[in-house]
Amino acid sequence: MGLKNAITIDVEDWFQVSLFRNHVRRDEWDKMPSTVVKNTCRILDLFAKKNVKATFFILGWVAERFPEIVVAIKDFGHEIASHGYGHQIIYELSREEFHHDVQKSLHLLQGITGEPVHGYRAPSYSITRKSMWAWETLAQLGIKIDSSVFPVKHDLYGIPDAPRFPFEVCLASGVKLIEFPLSTIVMLGKNVPMAGGGYLRLYPYWFIRNSVRRINAEGRPAIIYLHPWEIDPELPRLKLGAFKTMRHYGNLALTTERLSRLLDEFAFGTVQEVLATAAVQTNWPRTEEPYGTNGKYH
Repeated sequence: MGLKNAITIDVEDWFQVSLFRNHVRRDEWDKMPSTVVKNTCRILDLFAKKNVKATFFILGWVAERFPEIVVAIKDFGHEIASHGYGHQIIYELSREEFHHDVQKSLHLLQGITGEPVHGYRAPSYSITRKSMWAWETLAQLGIKIDSSVFPVKHDLYGIPDAPRFPFEVCLASGVKLIEFPLSTIVMLGKNVPMAGGGYLRLYPYWFIRNSVRRINAEGRPAIIYLHPWEIDPELPRLKLGAFKTMRHYGNLALTTERLSRLLDEFAFGTVQEVLATAAVQTNWPRTEEPYGTNGKYH
């Protein structure tokens, strides 16, 4: 089937998305109807039928309350990685708060699986120009692979001039980690996102399929993401404006079929599996100096 791409699942509940942070308070999370176990199990069943292994970036809050789903993901042979603990946007945290958040998630996941966790993805892809210091913290905590950068312009995330494909981050400490940015294609000189999630739901399927083909034609792997709630058309409904309603609830009934078609048309595997054979860029940012602890390249 050609070049292998990465398939990733961000395991969080439907009410924890950043879009709802002004609608559902954190102290209300435990009172909300949870769908994360049910929908993650549906995804596990689909992957088993397709004989596909994926990387699951699991929120510590979910692992703490539903450790059985972490066990199930591990037992199905998938890669387990961290999505942090409390789904807080990095650039809204202090360095100490961020360190505590990631450390807590790693402690939970490693306690359940008995194995080290080396992968991380930020909530809402929130490693931006304002929070590139987060790479130092991740390295300190033993993270070797990050997938938090979206090389696009967006209201919540994005480093538009970041590489579109895996690159090495050289830290001031001398430690290096690999960043696997979310997938884009170039149209009219600008990066256009197509990596899954709402893009998979709301774009025409042919656009997603052709985008993966274009990326693979460049000799590069795509990386696709999805949340468990995105396969559930029966999600509880919040009263939102038209735009937010479309963004969160749009085309939920189409997601499973579209994901299934992607798994049939392309080869997929875990992040670590894909990176084992992928080219990794080493010259970004273009400077002779390593990444500094002051949050900037210097």
